[in-house]
Amino acid sequence: MTYLTLAGLFVLASVPFLVVAVVVRRPSRRWWAATGLTCLTLVVLTAVFDTVMIAADLFRFDESKLVGLRIGLAPIEDFAWPIAAVAVVPAMVLLLTPGRRVVRPATGEES
Repeated sequence: MTYLTLAGLFVLASVPFLVVAVVVRRPSRRWWAATGLTCLTLVVLTAVFDTVMIAADLFRFDESKLVGLRIGLAPIEDFAWPIAAVAVVPAMVLLLTPGRRVVRPATGEES
């Protein structure tokens, strides 16, 4: 199994969480902006720190199982993990955070 296959399976397994959260909770633009900024930040940090760790020879990849595309020294497959995390973690927070209660002005009842 290649690293790309493993990374693809992991991302595909995480996307349904995001889809369900978006359909059920209908997040605001602010949520989308925060999630997008989080994703961008994690991708940049992955590029920087993976490059540093690979340059320091802390770990190596089996080159025959890599696609060959790199950002810095980081193989493109390494970027699947932060992307999957950004799909799952905010979606779980969205789903597990209690929703707002709507109070009807006429009756004072909560729904």
